[in-house]
Amino acid sequence: MIPQSTIDRIIDAANIVDVVSDYVTLRRAGASYKGLCPFHDDKTPSFSVSPARGVCKCFSCGKGGNSVHFIMEMEQMSYVEALKHLAKKYGIPVEEEEMTDEQRQRMNERESMFAVNEWAAKYFSQIMMNNQDGRAIGLAYFRSRGFRDDIIAKFRLGFCLDSPDAMSKEAKAKGYNEKYLVDTGLCVKRDNGTVYDRFRGRAMFPWIAVNGKVVAFGGRVLDARTKGVNQKYVNSPDSLIYHKANELYGIFQAKKQIAKEDMVYMVEGYTDVLAMHQCGIENVVANSGTALNEAQIHLLHRFTNNITLLYDGDEAGIHAATRSTDMLLAEGMNVKILLLPDGDDPDSFSRKHNAQEFKEYVAAHQTDFILFKTNLLLKDAERDPIKRAKLTEEIVKSIAVIPDEIIRSTYVHECAEILNMDEAVLMRSANKNRAAIIENMKKEAQREREREARLLNNGQEAENGVSPTISPAASSPDAPPADDDSFASLTAENETPAQPTDIQPIITKKNETDRRFFGIERMMMSLITRYGEQLIEGEDEQGEKTQITVAEYVQGDLAYDGIALRSPLYAKMLEAVCAHVHDEGFIASKFLLNNQEEDISREAAELISDRYQLSKGNQMAQSEEELKITYLARLLLDYKNAIVEEELKQCNSDLTRPEVKEDITKTLDIMRRIKELGEIQRQLAKMLGDRVVVK
Repeated sequence: MIPQSTIDRIIDAANIVDVVSDYVTLRRAGASYKGLCPFHDDKTPSFSVSPARGVCKCFSCGKGGNSVHFIMEMEQMSYVEALKHLAKKYGIPVEEEEMTDEQRQRMNERESMFAVNEWAAKYFSQIMMNNQDGRAIGLAYFRSRGFRDDIIAKFRLGFCLDSPDAMSKEAKAKGYNEKYLVDTGLCVKRDNGTVYDRFRGRAMFPWIAVNGKVVAFGGRVLDARTKGVNQKYVNSPDSLIYHKANELYGIFQAKKQIAKEDMVYMVEGYTDVLAMHQCGIENVVANSGTALNEAQIHLLHRFTNNITLLYDGDEAGIHAATRSTDMLLAEGMNVKILLLPDGDDPDSFSRKHNAQEFKEYVAAHQTDFILFKTNLLLKDAERDPIKRAKLTEEIVKSIAVIPDEIIRSTYVHECAEILNMDEAVLMRSANKNRAAIIENMKKEAQREREREARLLNNGQEAENGVSPTISPAASSPDAPPADDDSFASLTAENETPAQPTDIQPIITKKNETDRRFFGIERMMMSLITRYGEQLIEGEDEQGEKTQITVAEYVQGDLAYDGIALRSPLYAKMLEAVCAHVHDEGFIASKFLLNNQEEDISREAAELISDRYQLSKGNQMAQSEEELKITYLARLLLDYKNAIVEEELKQCNSDLTRPEVKEDITKTLDIMRRIKELGEIQRQLAKMLGDRVVVK
C-alpha cells in the first residue's frame, strides 16, 4: 500500500492541466480550460478542467475526476497503477518495501502474472540481442524482414531459445513461481507434472496493453519448419490478465498518435503494424486473427471516431473488411475501407512507399463503407433481380445500425443513387430495420435491469411499499429525549426500522422518491466536501455558544433525530470526514479527493465539479458563510420532510390493505401515526423557505 503522505505528494504535484494536455488540446476559458472530451464523440468542447480545484469533468458524458481518475480512464489502469504512473512523470519516489519470500507468495495473483510477463519480455529481448543462437536466428529473422533496431526495441521483440525448458529454468532460478509461468501460458504442464516452454524456438511478439503492461505473447516459428505448417503463430492462451478478444496489438505504441491524428488504421498482423511504424505511420493497430468485436471497438473509440480498414485485396481481405463494418457502424464509428493492390499487404506495400506516399495513396483510394459494400454486392448479384433485392436489403440493414439519424439519411440517399432506386423505399426499409434494432435494445436493457434487480434482492422478489430506512432515536445512546422542538418522533416509538440495502453504491434511483433522497444527500455531501472542516456558530445541549465543524453539524443533526443516510457511500464519506476533521491541517476536499478508497475519491471529484447557485434574494441578503449554513439547514429540513412524506404515503397505502381494514386496532394505530406525521410536516413547513436552484 502506498503511504497517504506519498499519495498527497503525487496528487499535489500532478497539475491537472498538464496531465490532461497530454491527451486533449485545451484552451483557456476564464479561470478554467476547455477541450473536446476524450471519453466520447464530442463535437463541441464539453470537457472542462479546473486548475483551482484540481479536477476535470465532461458535462456531456459525465466522466472526469482528479488527475489519478483521468489517467485511470485514459490508460485503463488501477488506482495504484495510475498513482505510480503520475509519480514517475513527476519524479516522485514511491516508497515500497522490498518483499520478503512470504510477502511475494501472498502477492496479488494478477500482479504476479504481470511480473512474470514483464520478466519474460526482458528475457526474450536479452536472449535475442546477447545470446549467440538468439542473434543468429531471432535477430537475423527480424532483420531479414527489414526491421530496424529502433522498431525492434519499440515493440520489445525477442526470441525464445529452441530448448524445452531454458526459459522456465531461468525464471524459477530468479524466484518466479511455476504456477504463474503456467497460468500466463509461458509454460505448459505435462500429465507427469513437468513443464516445458510453450514458445521454444520462436520469434517473440509481446502484447502490450493500453496501460503499458505485458499481458501476453505471440510466437512465430522460424526457419524450415514454416513450410507446410498450418499454424505459424502461437499465442498465449486466455488468462486472468489476457483475453485476446479484448486486446489490439500495437495499441500502446499507437494510442497517442491515434488521438493526435483522430484516425486509426486497422490491419491484420503483427508485421503489418511493425512495417507501418517503420515507414512513419504510427496510428495503426492489428486484431491479429480475431474477428473485430465490441470490446476492441470500445477501446479504439476512446481515442478516435474514425477508422480505416486496411486489408489485403484478396478474398480473405475482402471478407475481413465486410464482417467488421456493421459492428463499427453500430458503435458510431466513421468507417473507410482500403483494399491494397493484388499481391500486396500493408507490410509489403509500406516497404515500397514512405509515410507521405502511403497517406496520399490511402486518401486517394480509401472508400466509404457504403460505396465499398454496394459495389462489392452488386458485382456478386450481376443481373439476377432476386439476388439483387436480397443484397440491397443487406446494405440497408448495415445503414440501419448507424445511431445518428442524419448520417443514416445521407447514406440512404447515396445508396439510392448508386442502386438507381426510389429513396423513399430504401428509407422505409431502413426505418423498419432501425425500429427492430431499437426494440431488441429495449428488450436487452429490460433483461439486464431484471437481472440486476434479482442480484440486488439476492434472488428474492422485491417487496412493494417498503418502509423508509430510519434508525430509531433510541439507537443513539447520546440522543436527548424528544420534545416539541425536535424531530425524533419521525420514528415511531416501538417501530422496527427497515434494513438498508447492503450492496447499493449510492441509492438505487429506480423511482421518484429514490431520486429525491439521492438529490438531497448529494447536495449535502457536496457542501461537506467543499466546507466540511470549516467552523460554524452553534449551541451545545446546555444552550451555551460553541463552534462546530460543518461535517459534525450534519452528523449531529441527523443522529439527534435518529436518521441515517441511505447512501452507504455518503454515510462512509461523512463518517470518515468526522473521524479526521480535527486532524492538524485537515481540509475535507483534499482528504476526500486523495482518499485511498477509489469510490470515495471518485465521488468527491464529482461533487466538487457540481455547479449550483442560490436564489438571488439570499445572495443579496447574506454572506457566503451565512448562505452555506442556511442552505445546509434547509437541505436537512428538506431531507426530514421527504422522510415524513414517504412514511405518510406508506401509511395511506397500508390503510387500503385488506388485513388492515379488517383490524380496527391496526387502522387506529395507522391513523394516529398519520396525525403525528401531519403535525411534524406542519412544523417543517414553517421552517422551510427559499429553495436552492441546482444546475
